[in-house]
Amino acid sequence: MKRENKKLAIIGTVGLPAKYGGFETLASHLVEQLDRQYDMTVYCSGKQYAPTNRPTHYRGARLHYLPLEANGVQSIPYDSWSILHALLYADVLLILGVAGAWMLPFVRLFTNKRIIVSIDGIEWKRDKWSWPARMYLYWAEKIAVKYSHCDISDNESIQDYTALRYGSLSNVIEYGADHTMTVRPAPADVERYPFLAKPYAFKVCRIEPENNLEMILRAFSGSAPLPLVVVGNWAKSPFGQELKARFADRANLLLLDPIYDQREIDLLRGNATLYVHGHSAGGTNPSLVEAMYLGLPILAFGVSYNRTTTEGKAQYFDTEAELNEWLLRSTAEDWPAIGRAMKEIADRRYRWSVIAGKYHALVQRACQTDEKISVVPAFQHYSPEVLTEHGAGHLATHHIFYEN
Repeated sequence: MKRENKKLAIIGTVGLPAKYGGFETLASHLVEQLDRQYDMTVYCSGKQYAPTNRPTHYRGARLHYLPLEANGVQSIPYDSWSILHALLYADVLLILGVAGAWMLPFVRLFTNKRIIVSIDGIEWKRDKWSWPARMYLYWAEKIAVKYSHCDISDNESIQDYTALRYGSLSNVIEYGADHTMTVRPAPADVERYPFLAKPYAFKVCRIEPENNLEMILRAFSGSAPLPLVVVGNWAKSPFGQELKARFADRANLLLLDPIYDQREIDLLRGNATLYVHGHSAGGTNPSLVEAMYLGLPILAFGVSYNRTTTEGKAQYFDTEAELNEWLLRSTAEDWPAIGRAMKEIADRRYRWSVIAGKYHALVQRACQTDEKISVVPAFQHYSPEVLTEHGAGHLATHHIFYEN
């Protein structure tokens, strides 16, 4: 008798086919890699897919559309609605983000559904959120970690954070990057983008304060030895609109609108001389690992997440002065070695077959146990009287093995 596949719901993405975003790309590759192991459903935002462009399936996964936005304030009802619907059929809920985490205590209490949550970096620290939103995300993160069967961090630094704050040993699963392509410019490409014919630095990101874009634009608009090309959603927010208006006329800067075509974005990114990564919040950022996979030298903001992703082998800056100094003193001869180191790391760690295998193993573990792995030694749950009674007085010195 053929064994029936587990039913897996993927919740928290804008939808498939993938548009602009790390979670969407992740969902796409999980569907592609694991379609034989699971019967999958992916929840999609009806606001982002026109009624005439809503396929019922994508690479074997069923698509279910909801009439809400997947991001911003609407992400809370969007994820909540997705969770409620998934309870009707799914065995495992893979929830990307914590917006709908308020429901998880009730799911655990009234059902036997298995819950896996990716906490998506430390979302409540992002400057883009209002104070009430940050407080909700702070609380939701705690609920997500406490009531999931397994939680995912996409970076070892996030794993350290959840271990210290919640005593939970999170599962580190990064993003893949081997969907990126090396594209040689055709004459038509150079005609459209003349900067392809010369050395240039490149950056692609959402235009948000925590990505340190203003600092980077100031540095490159000065005496930087090469121009900077930035692709981003400038029109999405007043912050982006103001930033583009202020820097659009600088000779050393080229500010481009979002590009969704994979070949085109890889054309611009893959032929760059240098990749600049300014993200200061989150974990393993997809745009960073994609640049690493293409073998680009990386100049990154020096937070722990970026240092962990690049294994400390990139170049880093913390201030505009440091960025300016590095740009002025470095030479093109220094960069290829950094690019080779980035490529080696990406080939080893950031391939989709590796990432999908980790998700598959995690789903299997979630289905087999109710116990989360804790970083708190088990004996700490016992009272001092019990420990003393059983001759465990030597355990009183355990604290010397831990740093304050």
